[in-house]
Amino acid sequence: MKVTGIATVPPPSAADLPKVTPELLASVLARYSRSNEGLDSILAKVDLANPDASIDRILKFVDYGHASIGGLTGGLAIALDGVSMWLAYKIFEIAQMADGQESSTRYIAMDPANLPEPAIIGIPDDLAERWKDIMARAFASYHSEYSRLDALGAAQPELVRVPKDAKPAVVSRMRKNYALDRARYFIPFATRTNLAVVQSSRMWAQTVKQLDSLPNAEAQAAAKAIRDELLKVSPRLMRHSSAEHSYQAQAEQELNASLALGLDRLSTKLVGDQAWVNVDRATPPFLSSVQSVSEALRHRSNRYGQQGTATRRMRVTFAWNNLAIAELRDLNRHRTGHRYTPLIQAGFYLPPEIDRNAHATLLADQAALTHELLKRGSPAYVYSLLLGAQTPFEHSTQADKFIYEAELRTGMGAHFRYAEHLSAVLREFFKQVPEAQAWVVEGTAEPE
Repeated sequence: MKVTGIATVPPPSAADLPKVTPELLASVLARYSRSNEGLDSILAKVDLANPDASIDRILKFVDYGHASIGGLTGGLAIALDGVSMWLAYKIFEIAQMADGQESSTRYIAMDPANLPEPAIIGIPDDLAERWKDIMARAFASYHSEYSRLDALGAAQPELVRVPKDAKPAVVSRMRKNYALDRARYFIPFATRTNLAVVQSSRMWAQTVKQLDSLPNAEAQAAAKAIRDELLKVSPRLMRHSSAEHSYQAQAEQELNASLALGLDRLSTKLVGDQAWVNVDRATPPFLSSVQSVSEALRHRSNRYGQQGTATRRMRVTFAWNNLAIAELRDLNRHRTGHRYTPLIQAGFYLPPEIDRNAHATLLADQAALTHELLKRGSPAYVYSLLLGAQTPFEHSTQADKFIYEAELRTGMGAHFRYAEHLSAVLREFFKQVPEAQAWVVEGTAEPE
């Protein structure tokens, strides 16, 4: 794992603008909110050659607490190289106000050499060789299925849905993606990936505190490495980022719930689709809705258009019983609202193009290893999972955010499987909000 903080500098076109460090920006804006002097007057009192003294003077004068100004630092960028897919998923789950990107499974090395050492992620010593063997076999299945599916796409281009008159380079890319997206369910969740995250010091402190409070050794190591980098740019506000009892207690309770549910439901069988949606349109008696759903939606030219108060005030909770981790990685990045999963293996998804029987021994051995880790109460059980593991997943948000997600995840270039999942919850949503159906653009996941 390598963690790197990235310091931003102003472009030449901003040469005449005031230049401040992240914490100096926070302190100046904190003072600004408690003064009628105006920004120029406050900046005139700042010694840019000695920003630390100015920060301490302003913060002492204003008497602001850590949380109050931590969000005023602007975006602090951190790049994390070589972390597991599990840790990347967890950071996106925690950092709900961050912007970020993770390496696509289409572009990272699919090889046992791209796995962390078992001891680093908490795999017990007596299970290390067994874990490495199963992960290597999972990669072998990934490569064999990719080769077979790539050849199948070449032999039957109608499966890939290649547009008429497509150029050879486009045909090759689409066939490659067809195979990659169907083979990816064999990828180990422990596979190393890269991610970059940008968020304020306030949110970084909360993220690092939560990572540090998790029982997973990788999360704690990441917390320390991120904190060390951020102390270079925001030393005062990152001091409040260590593990804390309430976070540790909740992490322990969530782990225990996952262990119990994981043991109860562990399976390699395909779990059939079940989608659940709950819509809450309630409004206060003194502030009822005055806009129809049609008026809230019909003025948009695309999914990025503004929606009205009728959908922005409507609460929507949607869930699936069987979201594969492959899709969880994508849908977990929709930051609005709250997302929850026990992260278990209640079943195992493989697309219809793959013969399950050909991989039955691998899946049985993988499930047996997961069972052993669950039985031992080890938080490292997550590293025994493959991306085909199916887990329940719930997301609570507002209707406008839900509609955006549904249109995006069924639209052009959407992965075939999460397009199926979003279409399913859309159908349930339309049963409860039928007037929205005429204005929501459900795509067909046409390939790019």
